[in-house]
Amino acid sequence: MVLLEARSPLMNGIRGIIYDCDGVLFDSRRANLAYYSQVLAHFGEPPLLDECSPSADLCHTYASLDVFHKLLGPARVAEAQDFARTIDIQSLLPLMVPEQGIPQVLDRLGKQMVLALATNRGRSVYSILDLFQMRSCFNAVVTSEDVQRPKPSPDMLLLALEQLGLRPEQALFVGDSELDRQAAGLAGLRFVAYKGLVDGDLVIYEHQELETLLGLV
Repeated sequence: MVLLEARSPLMNGIRGIIYDCDGVLFDSRRANLAYYSQVLAHFGEPPLLDECSPSADLCHTYASLDVFHKLLGPARVAEAQDFARTIDIQSLLPLMVPEQGIPQVLDRLGKQMVLALATNRGRSVYSILDLFQMRSCFNAVVTSEDVQRPKPSPDMLLLALEQLGLRPEQALFVGDSELDRQAAGLAGLRFVAYKGLVDGDLVIYEHQELETLLGLV
C-alpha cells in the first residue's frame, strides 16, 4: 500500500482511469437502503435502517441480483426483480450526494486521459450521471447489465478496458470495497483504494490527490 506522495512511480504509463460509482463518485448509501427497503417491504420484511450493518454494506457493493438472493433467498429473486422494476428511481436520486470536488476533478482528468465507469449498478447509473451532469465525463460506462458476471469478477473492468482501447497496465481502478479490490486484481489493474476502506496499491482520501499522484498538478 502506498499513501499519497508526489508523482508515484506506480503512475508511470497510466493513460486511463476506471471508477466505481457507489461510495467513490457518490455517497449513495441512503439511496441504496431506501431502494432495497421498498423491495423488502413488498415481502413484509423490515426496512434497512442501520447504515453501518452488514446488510447495508451488502446493498452498497453487490449487484441487485446478488442482494436479492442474499436478503430474500433464491425462491423470491424473480419476484423481487419484477417489483424492483416498478420502483420510481427518480424519487431516490435526490438522496445521492456527489463526493467532494468530483465533477471538477473528472473534468480536469478528462482533458489528460480517458475515463470509464464500472459499476455493479444497473442502468439506473445513467439517470444519476444525467442528474449531476457527469455522463459526458466518461468515455465508457459499464454496468452489471453489460456483463454476465458483476464484480468481484473482472468482466466489467476488462470490458471497460476494451472500450477505452487500453491494456491493464495502462489504467487504474478507483474503488472502495473488497469486491473492487478483487476485481482489479483479477483484471491486472493497479487498484486505488478510496478513503482507505480496503487495502490497495495506492490510497487516496480525496479525489484531488489522484491528480498529484499522476503528476498533473
